[in-house]
Amino acid sequence: MKGQRVAYRYAKSLLNLAVEQNMLEEAYTDMKRIAATCNESRDFVIFLRSPVVKADKKMDVINKVFGNSLHKLSAGFINIITTHRRESVLAEIANSFVDQYREHKKIAKAEVITAVKLDDALKAKIIAAVHKSEGKEVEISEKVDPSIIGGLIVRVGDKQYDGSIIRKLKSLKKDFSQNAYVSQL
Repeated sequence: MKGQRVAYRYAKSLLNLAVEQNMLEEAYTDMKRIAATCNESRDFVIFLRSPVVKADKKMDVINKVFGNSLHKLSAGFINIITTHRRESVLAEIANSFVDQYREHKKIAKAEVITAVKLDDALKAKIIAAVHKSEGKEVEISEKVDPSIIGGLIVRVGDKQYDGSIIRKLKSLKKDFSQNAYVSQL
């Protein structure tokens, strides 16, 4: 919990600084990339959290991983984090920044899970439906999960619409196991 509060505060500071310096989009691109790297590489996060590795070595690895691709503002921010020995919460800071950016820009994140890859027409319909219900711009992340058999699952914030075939089959199985369709004598 403490790490999340620290991450929130650092992310908020970066957001405010980026807005003030008119570099919000650059900071968002960098933090989104850092968050994706941390979410994909558990070893990288474990390395950042290691108390055995010194801060200057961590900074060297961060520079090698991201190279010169980070904007000056983001690189300076990461340097400050490392100086204050907060590199262990870099993943949380990046994720918190991305969330705060979306909140600032009034963007809803929709996670869409389907059995097969979405085509552009269906993606546009989902974006329109989420935009209508949330009243915000929509950013979609797609995930393919063949185990849902068909249909789709849409998650926006703490809401979920489950229109998957597997859920419907499980519901039918439950109904049949309760003998809901057998007349009582």
